[in-house]
Amino acid sequence: MYILLIDDKKPILDFVTPLLIEAGHTVETASNGLDAYEKAQKTPFDLYIIDHLMPVMNGLQLSKNLLNNPFTANTPAIFMTTQNLADVTALTRSLSFQAIITKPIDANSLVNAVNQNNQQNSTLYSL
Repeated sequence: MYILLIDDKKPILDFVTPLLIEAGHTVETASNGLDAYEKAQKTPFDLYIIDHLMPVMNGLQLSKNLLNNPFTANTPAIFMTTQNLADVTALTRSLSFQAIITKPIDANSLVNAVNQNNQQNSTLYSL
């Protein structure tokens, strides 16, 4: 799976990227929402992993922009946040994230959410 990982914190990118690569995925990174939106318009990704609070364009605005763009609207997303999970869940209800991951990130939870998304979006062919 080709994943766009968006977070403004380099330690998060440095922690999550190898986890996803070890799980068999290809990862592109972006350090803010605007950078991510520009990359998403040029390249088809299978999944976005989006941080909540970022400079330039936050994760909520990025998610809305992705949903309003026909090229990116159908790509699933996982949301990461340091905020209260109940508050974020209510705030993001209309954005239909595949999962919401709280920080600090639990490696197993993130990889499981990514793998679950991969299974849900896989098409099985039988001869």
